[in-house]
Amino acid sequence: MIYKHNILRYSQSTSRILAFVFLALFFAFPIQAQTVKELELQRKQTLKNLETTNILLNQTKKSQRSSLNKLTIISKNINERKMLIKNMSFEIGKLDDQIVQLDHEKTKLETNLKKLKANYAKLVQESHINRSLSAKIMFVLSAESFDQSYRRLRYLQEYSEYRKEQVRKIEGVKVQIQHKNDSLHIHKTTKVEVVKQKETETKNLTKDKQKVKVLLTDLQKREKKLRADLKIQQKKANDLNNKIASIIAEEIRKAEAKRAAIQKKRQEEEENKSKTTKSTTKTTSKTGLKTTTETSRPVTTSSSSVSVLTKEETLLSGNFERNQGRLPWPTSNGFISGHFGIHEHPVLKHVTTNNKGVYIQTPAGSSARAVFEGVVTRRFSIPGSNNGVIIQHGNYRTVYANLTQIFVREGDHVSAKQAIGKIYTDDDNDNKTELYFQVYNGRNVQNPESWIAR
Repeated sequence: MIYKHNILRYSQSTSRILAFVFLALFFAFPIQAQTVKELELQRKQTLKNLETTNILLNQTKKSQRSSLNKLTIISKNINERKMLIKNMSFEIGKLDDQIVQLDHEKTKLETNLKKLKANYAKLVQESHINRSLSAKIMFVLSAESFDQSYRRLRYLQEYSEYRKEQVRKIEGVKVQIQHKNDSLHIHKTTKVEVVKQKETETKNLTKDKQKVKVLLTDLQKREKKLRADLKIQQKKANDLNNKIASIIAEEIRKAEAKRAAIQKKRQEEEENKSKTTKSTTKTTSKTGLKTTTETSRPVTTSSSSVSVLTKEETLLSGNFERNQGRLPWPTSNGFISGHFGIHEHPVLKHVTTNNKGVYIQTPAGSSARAVFEGVVTRRFSIPGSNNGVIIQHGNYRTVYANLTQIFVREGDHVSAKQAIGKIYTDDDNDNKTELYFQVYNGRNVQNPESWIAR
């Protein structure tokens, strides 16, 4: 019985050790694996962004002259590559940590496996596994009482199950060790790939920096021409911004006037209803007759449809606001080539630009798309800036300018990511295809970068 007690105690101790190891692997490994997975996704997304800017750069090669557009694209490449190299360095570090951890866990499992095998061998030896069946029967029958005989039989059965359980645990640890070997192979292979990519991107970064130096030197020699071009561009941008602001202000004035007229009409209806009720009350008191049911019915007007529309606008406005920072981009791919607000000129010293929206550069042939459901309230055009579309989302409006073709009409209801127009490609400026995008809250212009997903 003492021997049986020792076996059971060993079984419980081993089970607790294995349970602890498995739980540690279950909770610790997935958390770190998820971090590595996120870094891998970031690396792939950045490589995808670089593919887009490389497409744009290839489209500028038809013109061999230096330009601000080329400088913008290559500068974007430099920023993307710096971020990529930084993330890859971090990813390599995480992979190293994972490899060390996996090696450590594998070693612990192998040590545990040796112990299990050694204990099992001792167990087999001590249990006289080769003992004949007749000896086992005699062991049971030689008991002094029936109760003792039953306990001996139970002991043999439990002992047999315990040996089987040890075999299952040994096989389970072997499977865990194989999984660790597989994970180690995957992590080491991934690390080799990332290291190679990092070396390649580091070389590309050096090349891009050299290209920027050459472009800056060439562009600085043409400072007078750049200043003249900037003056023309600023005038076009100001005209466009003033036109958009004027259109939106006009739409708001009309909407406010319409609401005021509806409110006035409602007040007149309420006053007329009140007068009618008073008149009916006087007549009833004189004649002693009851009022007809028709005089007590509310007057229905067409204003109810306007009220419903206002509720829809309020709901749409609230939904738009709740999605701040999560709205899709107004283009399927590309990058922000002109940020919102005041920024220094990339070449001219002591010169700044003030953007009332963002410029998004995208490959030639791309279309602009709505960032949220709404109603097209205006299509407009302005000389030198092509065409534009304004979409209302309750109290908010989004503006899409520099379009050649427009696919929607005023009054159309559009959905998120619906194509609304083709973006203009400037053949005289390195095939530059750039959308001008704005967000308005009432009459106030917003920073679009705080609304679209990053």
